[in-house]
Amino acid sequence: MGTMLYQEGTSDTMSLVGLGRRLGALTLGPARILRSSLSPLQPFLASWTLPVQQPSMGILTSAALCNNRNNWKERSSYTVRPIGIKKTGGRDHTGRIRVHGIGGGHKQRYRMIDFQRLRYEPGMEGKPFQEKVVDVRYDPCRSADIAMVAGGSRKRWIIATENMKPGDVLTTSGYIGRMTVSASEGDAHPLGALPVGTLVNNLELAPGRGAQLVRAAGTCGVLLRKTNGTAIIQLPSKRQIQVLETCIATVGRISNVAHNQRIIGKAGRNRWLGKRPSSGLWQRKGGWAGRKIRPLPPMKSYVNLPSIAASN
Repeated sequence: MGTMLYQEGTSDTMSLVGLGRRLGALTLGPARILRSSLSPLQPFLASWTLPVQQPSMGILTSAALCNNRNNWKERSSYTVRPIGIKKTGGRDHTGRIRVHGIGGGHKQRYRMIDFQRLRYEPGMEGKPFQEKVVDVRYDPCRSADIAMVAGGSRKRWIIATENMKPGDVLTTSGYIGRMTVSASEGDAHPLGALPVGTLVNNLELAPGRGAQLVRAAGTCGVLLRKTNGTAIIQLPSKRQIQVLETCIATVGRISNVAHNQRIIGKAGRNRWLGKRPSSGLWQRKGGWAGRKIRPLPPMKSYVNLPSIAASN
């Protein structure tokens, strides 16, 4: 009974509103006559409210997608605090899939790694400095472990070496003397200051550019020889490169050596890592699948790369 009354009241109100609109559309009489004729309808019109249309969200543009995904990469100041990451699912700023096989995965937070070891504090330019290892921990965004080091008035994250542990003191220097230095694991020196045969990692291609090579877990390069102000390094792939002897490198081997021996165990673990399953169709291997013994490529030189001055 109550529902019927509500429906009848609603229909009466609708009819009164329609009548008011028709009377307002008439142009035969002056406006004052229309207002007077509508005066009995004022209580009903006041109680009747038209639904408010919500503003539309608009079209999702490429700029909106870019702002949604890349803000965490566009930080102007360094911080040791973890930064939230927006998942892309292999899509670019237009929303189209550019890299297949990416999707899902456990939520991660990014820790900014300072790949430029020779970064002086104000007033300490040109002098060797020491930093103490505060913590060594797992990083979800890379295969190697990372270490927080503190020295002076700053803290920063770096790539940890194999035997690095909290409490170690690391030395960083940009000086090349007549005699080679006896560097410990984790120390950073120019290639010209290290003895031949030293295992190195986090190698720069140009002075001040920051480490670009040998950063994966369990990898290391070998300093083969030095000649005419340059150094020859053998990479983990056995390829040789030539860089300036003023390029900074870290002594030792990258941590998490057993990374390539991990057992996935089930398909769900790959989904935790953000890897979508590929096609299960069995495909016969062709002649490309056999073992081939190819000669090593020729040595590549990075001597003429423009160097970037180390910022404070």
